[in-house]
Amino acid sequence: MSKYLDRAKEIRAIETPHHNCAQSVLMSFTQSLNLDDETAYKIATAFGGGMKSGITCGVITGGLMVLGLFDVDAPADTQALIKYFQSRHSDMLNCADLLKANAAAGGTRKPHCDALVYEMVEYVEKVLKEKGKL
Repeated sequence: MSKYLDRAKEIRAIETPHHNCAQSVLMSFTQSLNLDDETAYKIATAFGGGMKSGITCGVITGGLMVLGLFDVDAPADTQALIKYFQSRHSDMLNCADLLKANAAAGGTRKPHCDALVYEMVEYVEKVLKEKGKL
């Protein structure tokens, strides 16, 4: 396991304050970004729950924040992240759709969201390593 995935698991285990999916992904990389957790928490606050409106999943926005902060900002990298996510989740990108599909399959919210966070942290770490950023 990587230190980023370990950090994501620590963050997701914290009950108070709650960390949304975007915060959890971003905060998994704060040490390598020289960014403090409080600032990262505040930056990603409005991106949880699909920007608080059920649209784009917070793990996607959190992952894109991390790539941008590491100066990985090419359109191809953004599209690759989105296509990767879609390929693993029946072409869904929206929080509301992902939660609805999970519930229909008998899943519960927290384990579902935790798994999405871990998946994105692993994907972003892989991209950053490939780009020589880690």
